[in-house]
Amino acid sequence: MRRLVVMVSGSGSNLQAIIDAQADGRLPVEITGVISNNADAYALTRAANAGIPTSVLSHKGRKRSEYDSELAYLVSTIGADLVVLAGWNRLLSGNFVSHHTTINLHPAEPGKFPGLGAIERAFDAWKSGEISAGGVMVHYVPDEGVDDGPVIDWKPVPFSIDDTLETYEQRVHTVEHELLVDSINIVLGQLPPTGA
Repeated sequence: MRRLVVMVSGSGSNLQAIIDAQADGRLPVEITGVISNNADAYALTRAANAGIPTSVLSHKGRKRSEYDSELAYLVSTIGADLVVLAGWNRLLSGNFVSHHTTINLHPAEPGKFPGLGAIERAFDAWKSGEISAGGVMVHYVPDEGVDDGPVIDWKPVPFSIDDTLETYEQRVHTVEHELLVDSINIVLGQLPPTGA
């Protein structure tokens, strides 16, 4: 069975979508660990409730290259065929991504609103008439670029005329949960067989 390590920084609703998909058979994986750079992340509670081992590795006061090397070593000790960034709010360097196949979920369509605050920036752009839809994408993380790796899959999230930031954000999260699970299945189907 393929092994996932999920890296999180916040509440973990996307982690919960992975856990739920694993439990109901839509995602045939073993979640070998959840890592956070934030000891207060509620995602850690979600993982613990599901019986998944957790690790906290704070980046505060650390050089990025040294932190990412330690993070890569931690993932290696846990064991992973795929690393999933599900609300991981930190840019990874080559010291990490050169060691592990890594994918990232980003709440915008390809090429739009990279970095933090993408949902709010998309909503503001819609309000000012610049765009008619937002989106969600899952992409590979091959290097230190910000939300610009090769796209695995993406879906538009149209705006409704009476949208508030909260209603739009809720629809984005609903699409995120579905797209992330589908994209993990796509990637696992493309990886070489275990032991190859």
